[in-house]
Amino acid sequence: MNVHRNRYVFAALFAALIAVSGFFIIPLPGGVPIVLKNLFVVLAGTVLGSFYGGIALLVFLAAGVLGVPVFVIPGGPGVFLTSLGGYLIGYFIGSLSAGLICGLPKTCEKKIKPAIFIRLCIASFAGFALIVLAGAFYMFFLNSMSLKAAMMAGVIPFIPGDLLKFAISVPLALKLRSIAARYLNPNG
Repeated sequence: MNVHRNRYVFAALFAALIAVSGFFIIPLPGGVPIVLKNLFVVLAGTVLGSFYGGIALLVFLAAGVLGVPVFVIPGGPGVFLTSLGGYLIGYFIGSLSAGLICGLPKTCEKKIKPAIFIRLCIASFAGFALIVLAGAFYMFFLNSMSLKAAMMAGVIPFIPGDLLKFAISVPLALKLRSIAARYLNPNG
């Protein structure tokens, strides 16, 4: 079994899942919709770990910058000059951070232990929080908004949906990590 190849295949799979999840959007005033994408962004980190979760996000972002229609608005480098740009940067930061907290999945995680559950909760929460905070701070700087206005536009509308996605992401990551460990880290 080629473990290194498997890791890149899983990263590519998550990049594709993130791209496809962009078809599920709820438009909001202000140009940044509620999306399912950040669920898969956080899962990329919690399931694959920081390095391969980060690779998945780099593949996704590179595709969008090259013009592949994976963003919720037309892509290209100009997307980083819109309010969405901060969330895209936050995707990478959120996935990487969630992966750093969780680490590469291990086969010994098949049995659910409180420590693993707590670590996944912290990682998922951090991932979702960093995504919206990066988006809000980007709005703050890009649009010369007050910090309060940026938080009201860039964080508050997403809290209910992100809490629901958080509740889904933790049990899903618990299940997926034990499966992924067989292919990504069979000796761990």
